[in-house]
Amino acid sequence: MKIVTKFLIGLGVLIALSPLGLLLPEHFKAGSAWGEWGAGEIRELAGYIPKGLEKLSSLWSAPIPDYAFKGWEGRSNISLCFAYILSAVIGVLVCIGIVLILGKFLSKK
Repeated sequence: MKIVTKFLIGLGVLIALSPLGLLLPEHFKAGSAWGEWGAGEIRELAGYIPKGLEKLSSLWSAPIPDYAFKGWEGRSNISLCFAYILSAVIGVLVCIGIVLILGKFLSKK
């Protein structure tokens, strides 16, 4: 089996496992997934917002906030799991596209 095939299989497994970030915190009553906190959640957890985070938090907003589409906030977990997987696929395709385009421009023939 080629290394690229192994890589793609591993990537597919990771994409399929991406809904665990939604399901496990809910199952264990842990709030949101570890490390995915917004400025408000950090204020609740730590008691303050670091100055750098506070200054830069308005600089970027996610294209697909909370890995779900607009209007999907009240949907079932199965719908949200689908949105997580679709977000992962979109993210992987965007990254692969950027790498291929950069490789095309930077490589010499």
